Amino acid sequence: MSAGDDGAFDAGLVDVLARAEDDSFWFRSRNELIISTLGRAFPGASTFLEVGCGTGFVLRGLHLARPDLVLTGAELSADGLKVARERLPDVRLLELDVLAMPFEEAFDVVGAFDVIEHVEDDARALAGLLQAVRPGGGVLLTVPQHRWLWSAFDEVAGHHRRYSRDGLFAKLERAGFVDIRLTSFVTLLLPAMLASRLRYPAGSKEFDLERSLRLPPLAERICEIAMRVERRLIEARVRLPAGGSLLAAARRPT
Repeated sequence: MSAGDDGAFDAGLVDVLARAEDDSFWFRSRNELIISTLGRAFPGASTFLEVGCGTGFVLRGLHLARPDLVLTGAELSADGLKVARERLPDVRLLELDVLAMPFEEAFDVVGAFDVIEHVEDDARALAGLLQAVRPGGGVLLTVPQHRWLWSAFDEVAGHHRRYSRDGLFAKLERAGFVDIRLTSFVTLLLPAMLASRLRYPAGSKEFDLERSLRLPPLAERICEIAMRVERRLIEARVRLPAGGSLLAAARRPT
């Protein structure tokens, strides 16, 4: 149950995500952060492409929060698209490989949320995102952070890497993006995240991805409150120094 070198999820991982997303503080909180950041970083956006839209969870959140946006979803996995089409019957959804991007200067904003770490050639993936954005438009990304958090979770999820802040900045800059802004998130929960990763180090045979995405109700509530505090700090322009993930907003030059 993993993703291939091109980032395509297998059917087993799609099923796990589809069952877990609605009930997981992580997916709900990440959606709130994405919606908030899109509105602040690119307030004039009217068209949005999500690359690697998976089961459509992020697109559904955007569709509800921003009905003014013309949305397009792109996913390499046919299994993921099947779920997304059930969730979003009125949104344009395409089977698409970011390494063979067909769009040129077509969208105000392109998003890729926990996607490029699944692609072996992430430089080509970033070039594909840049190609699809209109001059002056932007990209939103989330990626896993800190190499020292590498664990069985990353292996099962099909990650090729975790990113450092400087490393992601450099890759975005080399791809041609400007006005690059980065912040960590999942900061307040970093100690708990580290403890869970130490429990299931790389090579662990006992790790269960679906179980890791399901917490007891009280733990879910506490984690969601922590993520909400982080989002409000980010909205206040506080750049969090460390965390389980990175959020990036950048622009294509005019």
